[in-house]
Amino acid sequence: METLFELLRPIVALAGGLTIGCTFGLIQNAARRRLERKYAGDRLKNGWAIMPGSMTRVAIMLALLGLIQVVCPMFFVDGVQWWVSAGVALGYGAQLFTELRARRASLLGA
Repeated sequence: METLFELLRPIVALAGGLTIGCTFGLIQNAARRRLERKYAGDRLKNGWAIMPGSMTRVAIMLALLGLIQVVCPMFFVDGVQWWVSAGVALGYGAQLFTELRARRASLLGA
């Protein structure tokens, strides 16, 4: 039973990291779309109006990662933390890649 748990722990850690990364990517994309709508409607008065929301989102993601370390310490021992980190990077990277592909398609199609 313990061997099965040792095999599943990296997989679950990777899935958790993917979930965090994808969620953060989706939140960032929603914020980007909102910003583009503000630019299109000339409601954005200056570039500094962007900073507070962005920093808040990053702080929330870091707090979430810290909370997971406290709630699920089994994901942060014996090198499994790298699976969580890889999941976050892959999840957020997948969101960025999807957005890049969509933007490229819209530019080529326009």
